Amino acid sequence: MTALRRAIALNAVAVARLQSRTLNSRPRSLPTVFSSQSRAYTSTSPRRQQAFHSQLESIPNASDLLSSQKPGGAPATPQTLTEKIVQKYSVGLAPGKKVKAGDYVTLAPHHCMTHDNSWPVATKFMDIGASKIHDNRQVVMTLDHDVQNKSEANLKKYRLIEEFATKHGVDFYPAGRGIGHQIMVEEGYAWPSTVTVASDSHSNMYGGVSSLGTPVVRTDAASIWATGRTWWQIPPIAKITFTGILPPGVTGKDVIVALCGLFNQDEVLNHAIEFTGSEETMASIPIDDRLTIANMTTEWGALSGLFPVDEMLISWYRAKATLGAMFDSASKARINHQRVDELAENRLVADPGAKYAKELYLNLSTLSPFVAGPNSVKVATPIKNLEAQNIPLDKAYLVSCTNSRASDIAAAARVFRQATKDGKPAKIAPGVKFYIAAASIPEQQIAEEAGDWQVLLDSGAQSLPAGCGPCIGLGTGLLEPGEVGISASNRNFKGRMGSTSAKAYLASPEVVAASALQGKIAGPGWYQKPEGVEKVIIGEGSGNHVADKAVSIEDAFDKLIGEVESMIATAEGEGAGEQSASPAATEEETLTDILPGFPEKIEGEIVFCDGDNINTDGIYPGKYTYQDNVPKEKMAEVCMENYDTEFRTTAKAGDILVSGFNFGCGSSREQAATAILAKQIPLVVAGSFGNIFSRNSINNALMGVEVPRLVRRLREAYGDDPEKRPTRRTGWRLLWDVRRSRVVVTEKGSGAVWEQKVGELPPNVQEIIARGGLEKWVKSEIAA
Repeated sequence: MTALRRAIALNAVAVARLQSRTLNSRPRSLPTVFSSQSRAYTSTSPRRQQAFHSQLESIPNASDLLSSQKPGGAPATPQTLTEKIVQKYSVGLAPGKKVKAGDYVTLAPHHCMTHDNSWPVATKFMDIGASKIHDNRQVVMTLDHDVQNKSEANLKKYRLIEEFATKHGVDFYPAGRGIGHQIMVEEGYAWPSTVTVASDSHSNMYGGVSSLGTPVVRTDAASIWATGRTWWQIPPIAKITFTGILPPGVTGKDVIVALCGLFNQDEVLNHAIEFTGSEETMASIPIDDRLTIANMTTEWGALSGLFPVDEMLISWYRAKATLGAMFDSASKARINHQRVDELAENRLVADPGAKYAKELYLNLSTLSPFVAGPNSVKVATPIKNLEAQNIPLDKAYLVSCTNSRASDIAAAARVFRQATKDGKPAKIAPGVKFYIAAASIPEQQIAEEAGDWQVLLDSGAQSLPAGCGPCIGLGTGLLEPGEVGISASNRNFKGRMGSTSAKAYLASPEVVAASALQGKIAGPGWYQKPEGVEKVIIGEGSGNHVADKAVSIEDAFDKLIGEVESMIATAEGEGAGEQSASPAATEEETLTDILPGFPEKIEGEIVFCDGDNINTDGIYPGKYTYQDNVPKEKMAEVCMENYDTEFRTTAKAGDILVSGFNFGCGSSREQAATAILAKQIPLVVAGSFGNIFSRNSINNALMGVEVPRLVRRLREAYGDDPEKRPTRRTGWRLLWDVRRSRVVVTEKGSGAVWEQKVGELPPNVQEIIARGGLEKWVKSEIAA
């Protein structure tokens, strides 16, 4: 029976691989014009500055965050796939209301997963006065992050989570069973055309099976446990069209690494992504590769990454349904032929004429193996270029929910099988450590039955429990100072996998294995370059040049007018900023109502962290994330530690933290906001914020405002300073006049004073902040 189960499981993968290889072998003509550079796409509507503008626009009032929309919705319009799925899971919509990007909705997700943070969520749940989970079938708990930690404190937390899950009848998966996201997919919780959320930033992965996966934060999860719902704003939606087909030796990891590195100007930041392409193109991307691509749309800056329901996905589910029926699997209630038949007959697709905020394309046929890094996903380099540099390697990792399924392990094992000589197993290079951990126990069992797991062990690899481990910077095998590592995981931020002075690269499983074998960053040599391909073809639009040129004159004018209006608004704002600041409001100003007791003005000295894409690992190190009850004093001490160890002594209580663009990108950890509050910094100003940080900040009563001009001005002032300090006391002062929705900046030295209009902080958000965050606001509402 074991052999039969393995045969069926591997057959699903084999069919996908065979389809891909068959397509790859077909002759094809390629365009003669190649482009490896992306162009910045400007949306048709001018970008407005806001206090966390992506979260605050159009909130009717505080109570609407967890209640239904009011009547009077827009007339029926064509919807994207994302909008259609959200429509299904929005509650309390007005009759006839069709949701669209930008709408705030009350969302009742199909499933909500929490992992090691389940106990902090449970604590919030109990603190708000809840005693019973609203729908225990909606909730899934998995233990996956710190599974190597055998300390009494961690084991006690794990026991508390399991006891809580048992008490409330929640589906629970213990430490060592696998990574939560993989469990959600393989056990059928993340189902096509549903909304599935998790208190983890890589919830995007569910889009690989056409489930709208998006992250929520701990406070949101507690709200879902208590009420079955939370609030969500539908992001702007981007369509990514794939053309061509994947060549042999190119994987889904190469696709997403290339997208992150070639479209690296925040083109899809805080967007929902929909991937599309011809039937032939999509058939060349197996489901495991789709899961990899969707997973790392998080690193690309997106809030979701949704693939369509197509024949490949239906076939994948049919194989799983057959296995479940034959072996009486616990998942058969969720993955069975009846549900698959219903899925095939009722596929959700985007409507013709659906509106997207932007459209980009990538020609897969022109892609080769890529590597991300060091220490950034925005730097992507073809493997052939890195091979020529002979970069020595210290550690290699085949771990994480991104690329540690059975097909990934098989690819890595193939590298070592091909290197076998005289019947002796190939070994990893001297001085290199190679760590492997399966995404889940079922995936490891498939690899073991195929002999692939043993091949890697025979090569000298060290096995770790099925869990997150080194990917999150926990447990065995972290990078030491000065070391170089290459990983099949998803995130290589500085300090993420160990020392901040180490260098981390990301690549496909076969490149990771080949690098471990050779002792330097290298590929296995499997890539077959199609004739005529010299550069990667990417760009705006759909990749169909005839269709892209057929954009209506009206749309072209709309775009032009929007750009002109945006330029005028920027010029007017900066022109007004050149005037001396006036404490009195002008006649044209619209004043914001200030709740009793809420400060009308916030003022302090600017401490400047001059960096873009400062991520949540930089703000609050991962090694502390799953330590509960860390004292505020310790949180303040380690705040920004992975960005700059001198921040702890440079920044003072009462300072205003100013940073660059996309501040707070990365994971969903709430401590990124609460650590700044622990440092007694009342206000963060940035060129722009990562969406998840915006949400966490509002939910935890940290105020923030976007002022791109201030960032540019600070960089002008200190750009020629030979002492490039990551954290700098400036002597500049900033005053945020909340009532007037303006910031007033007083520069050091020249004494120049200028002001800038910023987004309104509406009373409903003031109320949440004044109550101490969303958790306390919900508690007060329940008590009322």
